[in-house]
Order: sequence, then structure tokens, then C-alpha cells
Amino acid sequence: MCADATAGSPTPSDVLAALGPFFAVERHPVGALPGARWRPLAELAEDPTALRARVAAVRASLAASHGTAPERVEPRVAASVAHLGLAARLVSPALALAVLRRAPFAASLGALWWRPVLGGPVPLSVAVEGGRGAPRDASADAADVLHPCLDRGPVAELTAVFRTLSLSPLILWGNVASAVHGAAAQLARARPGVAGEAGAVLGALLARAPLRGTAEVTAGGRFLRHSCCLVYRAAPERRGPVCGDCVLARRASARSIR
Repeated sequence: MCADATAGSPTPSDVLAALGPFFAVERHPVGALPGARWRPLAELAEDPTALRARVAAVRASLAASHGTAPERVEPRVAASVAHLGLAARLVSPALALAVLRRAPFAASLGALWWRPVLGGPVPLSVAVEGGRGAPRDASADAADVLHPCLDRGPVAELTAVFRTLSLSPLILWGNVASAVHGAAAQLARARPGVAGEAGAVLGALLARAPLRGTAEVTAGGRFLRHSCCLVYRAAPERRGPVCGDCVLARRASARSIR
């Protein structure tokens, strides 16, 4: 996270917290523990048991929301929903810092800690040197600042982990594209003055790997992904509603027109 520009200016944590819970991130010194009940996020990549436990918890939560048993929810559905939630949690502060401060977020999962709660955005804390974060470059392009987070940083690492759970790259990177779109939309609502720039960052990232081909923004400004997050399959008989940006919604609309 970025260093404060001047004494007395809002800290990165203050800026992010003001945007809402999906953006809020705490900070702790490198080498220190952020507090009780916090876990290293890299544990998901390093310990298959931790990954399975998170997916199992999400599976149970999905089942409870539909009044069914966990075994009625496909494991890969729970895995996709777990990935989407964590991807959104990482992308949101990363996009906000890129747009508002031209500052990078975390270089890797190893810099991040979390509390694996359910039912809302998970608490995040990032390790920073001496209580300060990475320097910012006011002349940098926001999409260029954010891109490494997706391409080789914590989002890429997280996505590689979930690739081991029988999920296709198109679904996983479609989840990330949806997360970027959602973060851009939330940032635009919170800070209308940067709405155009947030949208431009989304467009620039959709034109580059790893998001190229995962989604599009129509001439009318509608975001459409080219895959499905699978959440509709958590409902009984796998007949839940699909998301508004889902490729299945577009196909259903085309069939109704015919």
C-alpha cells in the first residue's frame, strides 16, 4: 500500500475504509502478527487442508441459504463462489489504490492476512515496511499499476490455487473480470469524479492477458462475462437465478427473442 503523501493526509487505510467494506484493509508491520484469529492468506496455496476447509465452509453456507444439505451443493460450485469472493476482496482495494493513488497493493499472497469469516467481506490486513507502504507514481497509468496484481501477484496466485479444484481457467478468470467490474462500479458510486477512469481501467484490463477474452463491455456500457460463476447451481435442482452479467443470461435472452 502506498505511503502517505504528506503529514496529516489520510492514510491508505483511511481512504480505503471510506469506500466501503470490500475496500477496507488494515495494515501491520512486516514480521508482526496482525492480531488474534488472523491467518496468512498464503496458507490457501501452501496447505491443501486450509483450501478444502474454506471451500467446505462456503459449501455449507450456500446449502444453508437454500435450505438444503451441503452434499447437495457441488464442490466446484462452492469452489467458484469461494474464489469469486476472495478475488473481489483482493481486487477492490488494489483497484482503488491504483486509481486514487497510483500505488500498488500487495506484491503477493505472502503479504496478506485474513480472517476467514462468512457472510460478508473477509477482513484483510497487509504487511508493510515500517508502517508505510509502496511508493506511488503520480504519472503512472492506473491500469499498469493494477495489472501486476492480476497477472503475477496475489490474484494470479489465488487463481492458480483454485485451478486445482476442477475449475476451468475461463470460469476463474471470468470471476476475476467480474470482480474488477464490481470494484470499478463500487468505486464510481463512492467517488463519482473517478467513474470514467475506473471504467477505463476495466476496459484496458479486459484487453490484456490474463483477462483478455473473459468478458466485454458493450457499446451501451453493459458488462458481460463469457462464462458463468456457477452459483445458480447451488439452488435446489440447480435452478437458481443467474447473475446479470452471466453468459447464460444472454443466451436465455437470445432464445426468448427467437
